[in-house]
Amino acid sequence: MYLAMNRFMIKPGHEDDFEAVWRERDSKLSELPGFESFRLLKGPVDQETGQTLYASHTIWESEAAFTAWTKSEHFRQAHKNAGNNRSMYAGHPQFEGFVAVLME
Repeated sequence: MYLAMNRFMIKPGHEDDFEAVWRERDSKLSELPGFESFRLLKGPVDQETGQTLYASHTIWESEAAFTAWTKSEHFRQAHKNAGNNRSMYAGHPQFEGFVAVLME
């Protein structure tokens, strides 16, 4: 199992817009080999900056399945408009990938 996570810091007042982008996207993830699940998680508001933390999590059968997706036309299409919403982001998304070593 492989978990791919992106962390996003969203500027104050843009939370609804950010969530709408995710809700309204044309996701094709369920069609991809090795894809298992997706979650968009809303975290705490930073008390100093007012920015809200979000994390997107995708679970894949394997790291190889995730890597294959990142090299696919599906990936290019899913990210083609990523720069259109820069005004809501407080910096670039931060990627983290995890390989499962223990599952219960």
